[in-house]
Parts: sequence; C-alpha cells; structure tokens
Amino acid sequence: MSDRQTEPFVFDGGRVKPGNTKQIRYPVSETYLGDPVRIPVTIINGPRPGPIVFLSAAIHGDELNGIEVVRKVAQEWDHSEVRGTLVCLPVLNVQGFVAQERYLPIYERDLNRAFPGKRDSTSSNRIAHQIYHNFIKPCDFGLDFHTSTRGRTNMFHVRADMEDEGAARLARAFGTNLIMAGEGSSGMLRREATEAGIPTITLEMGEAHRFERELIDHALDGVRSVFAEYGVYEQETVRWPGWRTVIEGWSDKTWLRADAGGIVEMNHERGELVHEGETICRITNPFKTDETIVEAPFTGLLVGVLENPVVYPGNPLCHLVKLEGMQERIIEDQRGVPHR
Repeated sequence: MSDRQTEPFVFDGGRVKPGNTKQIRYPVSETYLGDPVRIPVTIINGPRPGPIVFLSAAIHGDELNGIEVVRKVAQEWDHSEVRGTLVCLPVLNVQGFVAQERYLPIYERDLNRAFPGKRDSTSSNRIAHQIYHNFIKPCDFGLDFHTSTRGRTNMFHVRADMEDEGAARLARAFGTNLIMAGEGSSGMLRREATEAGIPTITLEMGEAHRFERELIDHALDGVRSVFAEYGVYEQETVRWPGWRTVIEGWSDKTWLRADAGGIVEMNHERGELVHEGETICRITNPFKTDETIVEAPFTGLLVGVLENPVVYPGNPLCHLVKLEGMQERIIEDQRGVPHR
C-alpha cells in the first residue's frame, strides 16, 4: 500500500490536505439545459499514513442499500484516528438515481459497462472517465456496493476476481459467507480497477428501491473488517463469518427460469439451502387449476430469488449455486485457514 495520502489528495479542481475532510458536488456531465450534473463526494484525508480506499454505490441508480452504507461511513463514523484516505462516492449514477432507474436515462446505457471511460466518447463513457480518473485511479483498493435489479433480491455476498491476490485478500477481509469468484464483464468498475492494480470487490446486498437495515448493518461490519485488515482503523478487528465458501466456474451456478406464465408461490427465501429434487416454487394460473412445480436440479444455495411474483415463460425465478462436493472447493474453517 502507498503512503500517498501523506500529501494532499488531488483531483481536477481541488485538493484535500492531510487531517481534513471535504464535501463536494463534482460535475461529471450536463443536462439538456446545460446545467451541471454533479456527483456527491466526501474525501476524508486522515492525519496519519495508510492506504487510499474508495467506497462507491448507486452505479445503478435504483440500488439504494449501498448509498446508506457509504453515507454512514462518511458522515457518522469517527475519523479522528483514520490512517489513510477515504474517498466516499454514495451516488455515482446521479441521472439514474433522480429518475429511480437502473441505467443512465440517456439511451439506457449501463454506467457499469463504461469504465475506465473515454474523454471524447459517449455520455456514459465521459461520466465514467470523470469518476475513474479523479476518484478511482488514485486509490489502493475499493468497495463497490450493489443490490439485485428490480423485482429480485440477492443474499449478502461478495463478487471478486479470486485469481487476483489483492482482490482475494479484500474479498476475504469483508467477511461474507459466500464469495462468487469471477473477473466480471468488460467495463465493470471492479474489473477495470482490479486490472489496473486497484483491487476492487462488488458487495451484493438485497433488492432495489429500498433500504434494508439488517443488510446495511452487515455491510458496515464488513467495512470495519476491511479497515482492520488494512490498518485504516486500528481499533477494529477482522471479521470471521463462521463459515465461507468460494463458488468458482459457471457450471456451479444457474438461473432457473419459468416454463409457464402465472403467479409464483416461492417456498424459500434468499440465502436458504435447498436439496436436489426439493420444490423451490410453484407457478399457478389465477384459478390454481394449472400448476408447474420447479425443483432444485442440484443441492445449492439460493443466492437470488424473485420478489415480484408474476412471470412470463422464460423469466428468471432464482439464482442457485451448487454446494454439493464442497470438499473440492475452497472451504475455510473457523481459523480462516483455506482447505482444498
């Protein structure tokens, strides 16, 4: 980790000296009327050496849980003993947030496929360029908070490139039961930052359009654990979740989809274990005269489930990850020692 924060944290148009905090609204684009579109940023430059870390949320405008996590860290935690610098970005996709839409309203582009961005390209690439080069590139590692999309919900878990040593360390330090391994798609913030030497992980937690306090509290515990691991907050301790599994490879996970249209009666909630052949849900017509039973094709964990109970054929019902044969996977005991 670098000690760059012993000097001012510098971005285009400003700087924050050690021992100081600055709240800004940074312009990343303009509206049709030529008014600036500004993202909120809080930069806490600690009084002592340490890493530079970013915390980001709402890269999809309707994903709200992470906003509250980043706001609480930035505005409610005691930063008098911080080692290093915190770059807090609670709302990356301001236009989507204002409209309460997942994507940028302009041509419905996904901001999380535009990083590291280009100065003279599309609107989404220009926004990504401003964010990345001012607030991501100077950092040593990052936490990017997400939820599931509208009508679905995700259990609390980490997604990270476990082939990258820095990202793997960060993922384990966050202290979730489940880590989904993978580099992510091209243009994703976590992939582009990790490949640039800034290990970054995605935290998936709950559903869009709401605050879920239990998940927010879990995420804050994870942030404390990471800060302990990297010495940002020396008073904290690294969190061990009790058990952990790392899911690797597309063969270990699948989205189950509806083979009939109708109303879904879900038998299980996110995070529950289901066994091969067990009924996950039923799809019935309004009269309940027709019924389609959806069974688990293998023993696994329900990482994501449907929240909106109406479906067309082909709509996703649940995200199931395989837990059979866990001894062949990376399992860690209560000492945090990996077994293979």
